[in-house]
Amino acid sequence: MQTSEELKQIVKEKYSEIAEQSREENASSCCGAGCGCSTIDEAVMAEDYTKLKGYVADADLGLGCGLPTEYAQIKEGHVVVDLGSGAGNDAFVARSVTGSTGKVIGIDFTEKMISKARANTEKLGYNNVEFRYGDIENIPVNEDVADVVVSNCVLNLVPDKAKAFAETFRILKPGGHFSVSDIVLRGQLPEALRASAEMYAGCVSGAIQQDDYLRIVKEAGFTAIKVQKEKKITVPDEILSVYLDTRNLEKYKSGEVGIYSITVYAEKPAVGTDKKACC
Repeated sequence: MQTSEELKQIVKEKYSEIAEQSREENASSCCGAGCGCSTIDEAVMAEDYTKLKGYVADADLGLGCGLPTEYAQIKEGHVVVDLGSGAGNDAFVARSVTGSTGKVIGIDFTEKMISKARANTEKLGYNNVEFRYGDIENIPVNEDVADVVVSNCVLNLVPDKAKAFAETFRILKPGGHFSVSDIVLRGQLPEALRASAEMYAGCVSGAIQQDDYLRIVKEAGFTAIKVQKEKKITVPDEILSVYLDTRNLEKYKSGEVGIYSITVYAEKPAVGTDKKACC
């Protein structure tokens, strides 16, 4: 069984490859990297950002599984932290709402993604968008800084999700909130899929049951938890057949098991209501 650090290294290597490709190159391969089409094509997951204000084509690598910024209730002047910011796609969309009086901080642990995001920032001439190298299990942001945290198909890749959400809670201001798009499971995913490192980097094997995901959010101290949007992911037969025999393929397709993209909203209680803070 792979350790947390080994899994992180797999993800980092995959996304380092992706950082050096265009969105078109990503779309013609699998999950954004040349992995022999043995994982889910990014187009199965990705949402269309092109109509959103602040969209920057050079920052869109087609890696998300939702539109968290669309549901994040960002306001002018807000401080927004984007976890797993990649080339800056969600960060730039968020900046279009916060305006010049707000601030956006992107966090990523792939050096090549940070370099790409910073280059995009320089082209845009933004002085209130920055990208920091860091691990989501130990976010390089002080406590009580963010009004809003967003993340797009990244937290499911983090081995210690409880720690990631505890860190999200820490950096949010009292009364702040997050909107996160992620991949979750309903029912038991066949072991052949879970065991694949390529599927892990493709956002599936790192996913957990939806009920467990929401429980972790609650245990981190968040309230007002709700699923803002959900979409079942349709995995093509030619991909599933790599991992499943005919009997298990039909069982999977029957609806007993499902892979879903969900966008989750939750709030950090305001001062005076947070038992974790007062104790």
